Amino acid sequence: MHLLSLILTNRRFALRGGVEAQGEVDAFLSNKAFILQKDPAYMEACLYIYDHKDELTDEFDVALAESLHRDFAKEKNITPEMQHERSLVYNRAYVNWREAKSKKDFSIFSKSLGEVRDVQIREANLHENRKATPYDTIFDGYERELTSQDLDDTFNECKERLVPLLKKIMSSKKKIRTDFLSRPVSDESQKACAQYLLDTMGFDFNRGAFATTEHPFTIEMGKNDTRVTTHYYPDAFYSSMFSIIHEGGHALFEQNQPAENYSHYIEFNKTMGMHESTSRFYENRIGRSREFIALIYPKCCELFPNVFEGVSEQEFYESMNTVTPSLIRTEADEFTYTFHIIIRYEIEKMIVNGSGCDIASLPKLWNEKYSEYLGITPAHDAEGILQDIHWTSGFGYFPTYALGNMYNAMYYNKMASEFDLKAAVRSGDFATINGWMKKNVWARADREAPKTWIKNITGRDFTPKDFLDYLEAKYGEIYGL
Repeated sequence: MHLLSLILTNRRFALRGGVEAQGEVDAFLSNKAFILQKDPAYMEACLYIYDHKDELTDEFDVALAESLHRDFAKEKNITPEMQHERSLVYNRAYVNWREAKSKKDFSIFSKSLGEVRDVQIREANLHENRKATPYDTIFDGYERELTSQDLDDTFNECKERLVPLLKKIMSSKKKIRTDFLSRPVSDESQKACAQYLLDTMGFDFNRGAFATTEHPFTIEMGKNDTRVTTHYYPDAFYSSMFSIIHEGGHALFEQNQPAENYSHYIEFNKTMGMHESTSRFYENRIGRSREFIALIYPKCCELFPNVFEGVSEQEFYESMNTVTPSLIRTEADEFTYTFHIIIRYEIEKMIVNGSGCDIASLPKLWNEKYSEYLGITPAHDAEGILQDIHWTSGFGYFPTYALGNMYNAMYYNKMASEFDLKAAVRSGDFATINGWMKKNVWARADREAPKTWIKNITGRDFTPKDFLDYLEAKYGEIYGL
């Protein structure tokens, strides 16, 4: 799991009274580990291995050499004092963000956000292999090989095709039934549903477990210990369903890594976009498909009889694919989700690259973009610019969510060209689906950069076209466009 994911996971469990002290301990321990990495003998060994990687006969060893060198290039010119300062800045930012969000007041967080920006720009400029802009250098740490130009081209194409389509959907006369979605359910029935869904997907309970938490996440504790979590809402049964499918996708990725990844210490080389492609493949491309809804509909009727009384399979399918512009990213539907990412990307690129961006004015900019793209405006900062934790630990994470959708759209089409994927989903044949994923998607993820990886899977260069074609076809059919 990426370092930022670990930080976010840790903070989800931080007690309010102990957040600042816990952050200071984290800063101290991470600094000690950083000092070990700065040991001259260690740095010399990393450089030697990288300089002689062509002599290595094992491609897993080559991947390790390249991974170590990426870390070396990033941290070479960073002193232990700078690293400790970075940790303290991030911790202060988190503490201030929590207070700001609870009080719905961005001004409490604005100074810290500026400090996070300054730390990231300084470190980007000190990077041994810095890119064209500070943002490019930072983003390369998340999705190597891709640049802000790639993102600009991708998101411009998304806006060109999705903005007019959203307007058509919003003006459609089609009315989708959703009244049953808020009918009450018990935690016990939701737990049984989560167990059923993980079983159906092929999650290995001998090497994994699931539990509940405030905000769902997945974490790999070791080679044979992958844990997923969900959250139960008494009046929103579907929330847990799709969070467990999403997190189950992450878990399948971890449970199906090559054993050599562990013996060569490269199990965390995969990018966030790669990981999100898998979780969203299972959550959206599979989970919200007509075929999967047909598969699970009888079980859902059994587990939630109060919810599904008088509800048809078609109504269930349509309700799980309703398009409704919303303010909160994590609650966004499959169609509008991309707009939430575009907004964050456009703002954070401005913050980092300094193109006339005033930190204090960001809430106004945020609200203007939500009005422009989604036709809605936050009532306060907590449901606007303060809703996400990510910027307390830096920038560059958000685009990986959207890239994941685009990667999986490409390999979904490749998979569907090799066997009847829809029939496999409808019959619950996840052995065939997961077998294809293991061989084609998961096997080389820790040894390849994203553009190389997706081309080796599909035989084509990265493109958002497959994803956009999918959205147009699916939602055009649902809304009768």
